[in-house]
Amino acid sequence: MSMIRDLRAAVRPSLRPSLRKNSAPHSAYDTTRDPSASSAVVDCAVYRDGTRLEGGATPTPHEAMLEVREKGGFAWIGLHEPTEEEFAGIAREFGLHPLAVEDAVHAHQRPKLERYDDTLFTVFKTIHYVEHAELTATSEVVETGEVMCFTGRDFVITVRHGGQGSLRALRHRLQDDPELLAKGPSAVLHAIADHVVDGYIAVAEAVQDDIDEVEIDVFSTPAKGGRRGSDAGRIYQLKREVLEFKRAVSPLLRPMQLLSERPMRLIDPDIQKYFRDVADHLARVQEEVIGFDELLNSILQANLAQATVTQNEDMRKITSWAAIIAVPTMICGVYGMNFDYMPELEWKYGYPLVLGLIGAVCFSIYRILKRNGWL
Repeated sequence: MSMIRDLRAAVRPSLRPSLRKNSAPHSAYDTTRDPSASSAVVDCAVYRDGTRLEGGATPTPHEAMLEVREKGGFAWIGLHEPTEEEFAGIAREFGLHPLAVEDAVHAHQRPKLERYDDTLFTVFKTIHYVEHAELTATSEVVETGEVMCFTGRDFVITVRHGGQGSLRALRHRLQDDPELLAKGPSAVLHAIADHVVDGYIAVAEAVQDDIDEVEIDVFSTPAKGGRRGSDAGRIYQLKREVLEFKRAVSPLLRPMQLLSERPMRLIDPDIQKYFRDVADHLARVQEEVIGFDELLNSILQANLAQATVTQNEDMRKITSWAAIIAVPTMICGVYGMNFDYMPELEWKYGYPLVLGLIGAVCFSIYRILKRNGWL
């Protein structure tokens, strides 16, 4: 259908923001609610026939819902970290289930899709790549947030937690495509899902760069004075960050599959087709994250094996030098005994002869150990 043929172009920016090193942070990650604001409502609007109704001041959620019930359309209310008191009135106004309300207020939820009567409750984990000049054992690689979405027949309520993952730019892009917004709340839900998964793809590319950097450092020749096996802290920290990434991606795959495969009254059939694309991209990201975890396991094992080899090499060197030093120690120990009758004590050249013997034996042992790779 022509009106949604360019759906992906509408909900995605033409150029995906780069999350690689030395790139500037994207504006979608630095928009947070003013702490001095008296309300958690970031934006509230009524959309009819795909167009935002402008009536001067931004309506309250109650006013928006009255407008929708009287004249049709749907309301989109965006909130940022609401308290129980701030969300209680909205929950009553839209008939939200108490369990879903509790999850939305307290956050720290697992990505999921739940249905409560005529409302879909979806939880997304947003991922933001943390720029760093150098990966260290304490570097934070990914930062997580949450976006909860209540989708009804005539309303969408988004609840965001964390200082990143703003939906403001997404709202503006959707408002620039009235034909898409005319599809109702399900179009907003798809746009949010697509936006979140696009973020996963960009972060996966940046994390791949970090893993490549660590892999090169582990398998390259250590610099002068450097030690093999010293990267274990960086690898372990990166593995923990990848695990955090995995916790955001893997649980979301099943909800996206349900939205793309199971007919739902709240999801427009034309929009449902595009959830398949989101599910496919999410599956690809999941495979990449699982691959990251396995690759980091291999790198960590290789790093520890290199540390063990280095220790063995050190022990062989210590043992070799101890064997060389044992020769003069033994000979000097024998001639250091205070007895009157010892052989060769009266020789004129006995002292230099013994020193020469010690040097020859030590040199021979050194050559043998050097040839065998112990030194």
